[in-house]
Amino acid sequence: MSILVRSEINELKTVLLHRPGEEIENLTPEYLDRLLFDDIPWLEKAQSEHDAFANVLRDNGVEVLYLHELMSEVIDDQGIRDKFISQFIEEADVLNPHMIQRITTFLNNIKDTKELVRKTMSGIKKDELPIGNFKEVELSDLVDNEYPFITDPMPNLYFTRDPFASIGDKISLHRMYSVTRGRETIYAEYIFKYHPRFKDTKKVYDRDFPFSLEGGDVLNLSDEVLAVGISQRTSPQGLQRLAKEIFFNTEGNKINTILGFNIPKSRAYMHLDTVFTQVDYNKFTIHPQIQGPLKVFEITKGEDEKLVINEVNMELEKVLAKHLHRDDIVLIPCGGGDYITSQREQWNDGSNTLCIRPGEVVVYSRNYVTNKILEENGVKIYVVPSSELSRGRGGPRCMSMPLVREE
Repeated sequence: MSILVRSEINELKTVLLHRPGEEIENLTPEYLDRLLFDDIPWLEKAQSEHDAFANVLRDNGVEVLYLHELMSEVIDDQGIRDKFISQFIEEADVLNPHMIQRITTFLNNIKDTKELVRKTMSGIKKDELPIGNFKEVELSDLVDNEYPFITDPMPNLYFTRDPFASIGDKISLHRMYSVTRGRETIYAEYIFKYHPRFKDTKKVYDRDFPFSLEGGDVLNLSDEVLAVGISQRTSPQGLQRLAKEIFFNTEGNKINTILGFNIPKSRAYMHLDTVFTQVDYNKFTIHPQIQGPLKVFEITKGEDEKLVINEVNMELEKVLAKHLHRDDIVLIPCGGGDYITSQREQWNDGSNTLCIRPGEVVVYSRNYVTNKILEENGVKIYVVPSSELSRGRGGPRCMSMPLVREE
C-alpha cells in the first residue's frame, strides 16, 4: 500500500523528504517576510544537516523518498511535463503572454527532469531570463521592476509535512494559508495523480478547496482519533470541511472522532506540532504554555450529513486520557518548564519530534535541555545537527512526511 498512517508512533517504514536546494540561497533579507523566513540558512551546512537526518532514518530501516525525484519520474512523460510547465507558470501569476512564452521555452530547454523540477522550486531570476523589449508590456512588469524574480523561490519546501498529510490510507492535499506556500502543493498534486506508485491514493481534502489547512496541524493520535490544530495556518472552516469529507464523502475510514485544538495564532505557535508531539504510547512533548485548560472541539458524525460538535475546556492530559483510553499520560515539557529555556527551545522546535517507533524519536541537537529531559523519561533520542535547518522554524516532524507506518 502506498499510503498507510494511522498513528504518530508506530514504526516508520517510508518517509518523504525534500533536501534543501538553491531556493534557500535565493533568500535575501528584504524578502524574508514575503517568503515566510526569519533568517537565511547557510545552504551547504543545511544540506549536510539534512543528509544526517536522512541517514538516521535509513539506519533505522526507513525508506527515504525525495520530493524532486518522485516529481521528476512523473514528468518523464512529455505530455505530463508540458501540462506541469503550463500550470506552474499559471500558478506563478505570470501575466504577460510574451513572458509566458519565454519562460516556457526556458524550462523546455532544461532536458534533465530533476534539474527542471529543481529550477521550478528554486525560482527563476530575471537575469536568467532577459526580459528584452516586448510588443506588449504589462503594468505589473513595470511596477515590480525592482523585484529580482520572475517566479518566486519556494524555500519552505523542506518542510514536507505541510502541503499534504497522510490520514489512514488516504491523503489530505492542502490549500495553504499563504500565497507564498500555495504553489508547493502542485508537486503532491502531480505525484498523487500520475506517479505509478501513488496514483491510486484517495483524497479526503483537495488543494482547490476554499479554506486553509496545513499538515503540521494534523496528528494521527490513533486509528480512530485524529487531532487537528485550529491555528495561524489552519482555519476552522478547513477543519470542518475535512471532517465532513472524512465522515461522509470517503469510504473505509476508521476515524470516529476529530479533536479540534484551538491554539494561539502566532508565528511561535505556527502549527499544532510545534507545541505538541507524541513520542510513545502514553508520552508527549509539549510547550508548557498549553498545559492549562484548552478549548477543544470534539467532532463526531451526526445524522443527515451533519457534524456533532461538542466544545470542552480541559487540560491536555485529560483530553488525551479520555480519547486514548489511558490513565498514565505523561506530558514532557519543552525546556523542563522553565520560562526562558522553554521559550528559547520552543523557538527552535524543541517540542517538534519525529517518532520512528514507540519511545524512539529524532530531535534537534540545539534543544539540549529538552533532549535530556526526554532521556530521563525513558525516551531514546537520535540527535541530528540543527544550526541551519532550525532557521526555517521547523523541527524533525516538520521536515518529514510519513507515507507508511506499521499498523
